[in-house]
Amino acid sequence: MTDDARRDEPFKRLFFALDCPPPQRKAIAQWRADLGLRTGKAVPADNFHLTLLFLGAVPLAQIGEVCEAADKVRTPGEALRIALDRLQVWHKAGVLSLAPEQAPQALLRLVYALEQAMLPFGFEEANREYRPHLTLARDFRAPAPESLTPPEFFLRAERFALFESHKGRYRILQDWPLI
Repeated sequence: MTDDARRDEPFKRLFFALDCPPPQRKAIAQWRADLGLRTGKAVPADNFHLTLLFLGAVPLAQIGEVCEAADKVRTPGEALRIALDRLQVWHKAGVLSLAPEQAPQALLRLVYALEQAMLPFGFEEANREYRPHLTLARDFRAPAPESLTPPEFFLRAERFALFESHKGRYRILQDWPLI
């Protein structure tokens, strides 16, 4: 198939991620509000997640195959617990995020397994260095704000999911147990 034909094909913007449970979304959103941000565009709390692997534009006809490949991914066999204990700014990307000071090895192994499973599809985005994070704001053009209360959140995940990004909202298309 030519690149032009591929571009004309209907697609969805997809990524694999760990969902953020509603009570934790609320706590993180409140903590972010207490920062009193004066720059950037706040990410809606309903969109809080920890990305595992961004796929980009995936042709509709290929989504079933992507899910079949994800079915075969070796998972940790236990729930993941990820500390979100560092506030950081990615100046080039204009992103304010929460990240783990130390990423758990089980998380890194899951990401690697997903990357390997997606290799046959040739997703260009899959070649980026993995930096676990939860995005708080986009178009952020300032130093990291000071906080009276340091971030001490723990994301606990029992499943990973394939998300669709559509008009600024994210929705789960399918999920898989980690346990």
